[in-house]
Amino acid sequence: MPSNELPEDPPALTLERLLATVGGGALELYTAPRGLDVPVRGVTIFDTREPGLPPGQVLLAVETEPHSAAAADLVREAGKSATTAVVFRHDRSAGPGPGPALHAAAAESGTAVLLRTAWVNWAQLVGVLRAGLAAAGVPADPGIASVPPGDLDGLADAIAALVGGAVTIEDVESRVLAYSSTDGAVDEIRRLTILGRRVPQWRVAAMREDGFFRAVWSSGDVVHRPAEGDIPERLVVAVRAGGEVLGSIWVAAAGGRPLPPTAADALRAAARAAVPHVMHHRFHRAGQVHLVQDAARALLEGRGSAEALATRTALPPDRPCAVLALDTEPGDGTGDGTDAVRGRLQDLLALHCTGPEQQAVVVPTGPRSALVLLAGLAADRATAADQVTRLGKALVQQLSTTVGPGVRVGLGDVAPRLDRAPDSRRTAGLALRALRFSGADRACATVADLAEAVALVQVRDALRHVDPPAGTPVARLAAYDAAHRDPALVDTLRAYLDHFGDVPRASDALGVHPNTFRYRLRRIREVGRIDLRDPDARLLAHLQLRLMDRRDG
Repeated sequence: MPSNELPEDPPALTLERLLATVGGGALELYTAPRGLDVPVRGVTIFDTREPGLPPGQVLLAVETEPHSAAAADLVREAGKSATTAVVFRHDRSAGPGPGPALHAAAAESGTAVLLRTAWVNWAQLVGVLRAGLAAAGVPADPGIASVPPGDLDGLADAIAALVGGAVTIEDVESRVLAYSSTDGAVDEIRRLTILGRRVPQWRVAAMREDGFFRAVWSSGDVVHRPAEGDIPERLVVAVRAGGEVLGSIWVAAAGGRPLPPTAADALRAAARAAVPHVMHHRFHRAGQVHLVQDAARALLEGRGSAEALATRTALPPDRPCAVLALDTEPGDGTGDGTDAVRGRLQDLLALHCTGPEQQAVVVPTGPRSALVLLAGLAADRATAADQVTRLGKALVQQLSTTVGPGVRVGLGDVAPRLDRAPDSRRTAGLALRALRFSGADRACATVADLAEAVALVQVRDALRHVDPPAGTPVARLAAYDAAHRDPALVDTLRAYLDHFGDVPRASDALGVHPNTFRYRLRRIREVGRIDLRDPDARLLAHLQLRLMDRRDG
């Protein structure tokens, strides 16, 4: 077996410590023939154009499939170059995972093989690995150094002892991830923040308005907020990994005493040491959320079980449940179809849907869409339906102020048990499609509220793959308009039918003179050879025009 000896004075970070820092949320160990007590000097992305492999590195094989012959060859080459570990993606939905050939190559070369979990992308993985490397070189206070990776409550207590104040660790949405124990009196803001597990909305709005958050995220240093009346002074610093802000650490003066002069320097050092802990927490939580979403998605698609979902969550299997189907229109403020957009919508839904009346699991279905499974609803069906309706309307209002107009929510029928959730998902989807199809002013509805639109959607679905003869009147009119690059005749027929033959109203809707409209009607009869007095001809024209309008709806 090739020698994997490295120069003297290895770095403090070992593969074991790196895996403990990252946790099971971002990396999984596939095999480590030489064990985990091997040094890690850096992280490198494998580039086929660059000759040789760097020693002591964690090598990210971004473009190499783990089941391929190239993967085994890469691991053998890594062994010759004393590369510490090679990371492949592990996404079962994207293709096969590693096979026996890769395992044999690792055993032969002595190189560890790690797998990137499905819910972490390569950019995130680079960030967390580099954060772990950076933290290895940061001299940590003994109290912080003794905190197990990801133990944010222990970290908050250690920072509080180091800095001399009451600590909260928050994410970028001002939600509390952890807080320190406090012996003395607690100010009102801290009390409300801890009880609500997030900073009160009015306080967040005030800090945004006066530019305090902007100062925290952009300064890169500790920011001081002076005392305000009964609210004591505070220090805050952003926790960063590379260029990404992961959250913040807040320190409040406690017990009526001001913060010591050394507090800012201590907090600055604590923020650097906190990076791997916050990253560990984030990816561990992401892994747990991913598993719950997988179980919920499988149940809603009819291929999973309520018992499996109930095991991973606290959802009661024997209580009524319902599904909400939600989407927002493009250009509504959520941006392009990115992971960040999806995560933001998911966080907002989780925040607004979980409460004392019900429990919720959010299942993203796209960058701007999601399913929300509500469980633990009232035993009385009417009361449960009222809970669902109230929540749907509240979501429209709350999300519209956050992501902009265009939010639509289809409300599924209440199901008696969790295993009947797929039935509710089906009706929620129908209601959402009917909202899109009808273009109605309302933004939240059930199937019963939109019975006519739902029926039209079902008719459209039934006719979607039916190809009428090319010689129908509507087809002839569409061909004529296409040849003249002007949809005048089709639009005129649509307006005429939509306004029940009322020429003044139809012409006004198109913005043309009534005489011009009557002339077009004559052309419609000539070109399309349609008898507008025949109810069957009108019905067929209506159907074809609706299918043309909503083909992509």
